[in-house]
Amino acid sequence: MIIDLPSTTTSQVNSKLVQLREEGGAVTLGRVLTLVIVTDDGAKTEDAVDAANDASREHPCRVIVVARGARRAAPRLDAQIRVGGDAGASEVIVLRLYGELANEGASCVVPLLLPDTPVVAWWPHEAPAVPAQDPIGRLAQRRITDAAAEKNPIKALDQRRAGYTPGDTDLAWTRLTLWRAMLASAFDLPPYERVTEAEVGGEADSPSTDLLAAWLAGSLKAPVKRTKAVRGEGIVDVRLERRSGVVELVRPDGKVGTLTQPGQPQRRVALQRREIRDCLAEELRRLDPDEVYELALRSLGKVVRGRTPAKTASAAARKPVTRKPAASANGAAPAPVTTKPNGDTPADAAPADASGTTATSGATAAAGKSAAGKSAASKSAAGGAAAGGAAAGKSAAGGAVKAGASTPAKAAKAAKAKPAKPAKAAARGPVKVAGKGAAAKAKG
Repeated sequence: MIIDLPSTTTSQVNSKLVQLREEGGAVTLGRVLTLVIVTDDGAKTEDAVDAANDASREHPCRVIVVARGARRAAPRLDAQIRVGGDAGASEVIVLRLYGELANEGASCVVPLLLPDTPVVAWWPHEAPAVPAQDPIGRLAQRRITDAAAEKNPIKALDQRRAGYTPGDTDLAWTRLTLWRAMLASAFDLPPYERVTEAEVGGEADSPSTDLLAAWLAGSLKAPVKRTKAVRGEGIVDVRLERRSGVVELVRPDGKVGTLTQPGQPQRRVALQRREIRDCLAEELRRLDPDEVYELALRSLGKVVRGRTPAKTASAAARKPVTRKPAASANGAAPAPVTTKPNGDTPADAAPADASGTTATSGATAAAGKSAAGKSAASKSAAGGAAAGGAAAGKSAAGGAVKAGASTPAKAAKAAKAKPAKPAKAAARGPVKVAGKGAAAKAKG
C-alpha cells in the first residue's frame, strides 16, 4: 500500500504512521534499525528503495529516503508512505525535499527515527567527501558509501581514505568478501609458505581491485602490483608467488573463477559479481567499526601501479662514468679512464706525471700483463739488453721505476723467484740513462 502526502510536514507523517499501525492491528514493531538513504530525486531513487526492501527481509527496519529535488523550487515537502507488499519487511517513508529544504535533510529525518535503535546512513550514488561530517552522517553509527557509483571511482576512494572515521564502510569493499574468502582458504593447505610477491589485475577504474591489492599489501607484508586487465570486468585475476609456485585465482567472465595451486588440481569456484542488495544486507549485519577495511584504506599507498616500475635515481647513480683525459705531451692518445660513482679510479689506471707521460707506465704495465708467468718484467729487461745493448736495458729499468707502486713490486717479486742472467753488455762499463725514444724501441 502506498499513501501520498503532498505538501506536508513531518508531524503529519508521524500521525499517519500511527493511524496505519492502529488500523492494521499491529501491537509491537519488530524493527531493529533505521536506514536513511540519501540521494537525489530521480529514476535511481527507486533502485535504492528496491535494494533496501530486499535487505530488509534479513534486517527488518524503517527505511527513510531523503530525495533531494530542485533547489530553485519553492520550499516544499512531499511525503510518501509504503507499507505491506510495497515495503518488503519494513516500512518505507520517502521524503522529497525542494528548494531550501533540500539542504535540511537531517532536520526532516530526526522526528521519524525509531527510538532506541541504531541509525545507518547510506549514500547509494554521490557521497560527501567526509561522510562523518555530513549532518545526516552525524546521526548514524554506520555510514555506507559506494565508490563504484561515483563519477571518478579512484578519486572517491582516495577521499574515503583521507576522511575515514570509525564506522565508515564502502560497498566496493563489501564486493571483495568472496575473493578474500577464496584467497584465505588457499593458505589452509600445505605448504605453509610466505608470499614473496603478489599481483592483482582488474579494470582501470575498479575501486574493488585497488582495495583488494591494498588488503594483500597490508596483510601479507609483501610487495603488491596493481595492473590493468586486458579483458573482463571488475577484478579479473590475482597471483600470489611463493617458493613452491604460484597461487592464481582468475575470473575472466565475471561469473566463475578458476583457482590454481601447486600440487593441487584446478578448482572452479563461484565468483558471481554481487548485487547491491546482497552487499547492503551484509553491511547491516554489523554495526561496529570495520578494522580490516581501515587497514586496506591505510595500505593503498603501498600498492605499486603499472606493469614495470620506473628506474630509480639510485640505479642511475650506480652506473660507472667514463671520462676522456687530455692528450699527452708526445701526441699519443691516452686510454680513457673509468671513474666509479664514489669518485675513485680503478687501481690499474696510472696517474700522469708533470710532463704528462702516462704512456711509459701504461706500456710497461701492458708488457707485464702480456708476458706469461710471474717473471715478465725481468725477461723484458734482459731481452732489451741483449738486442740493443746497454741503452735498451737501462730504458726498461727506468720504465719499471716510473710505472708506479704496483709494477716495481711485481718486478721485484719475480726477480726474487727467478734471478735473471747478467747481460754481457753490463761488463763493458756504466750504462747511460735511456730517453723516451729508447723506451719506445724497448716496447717494440
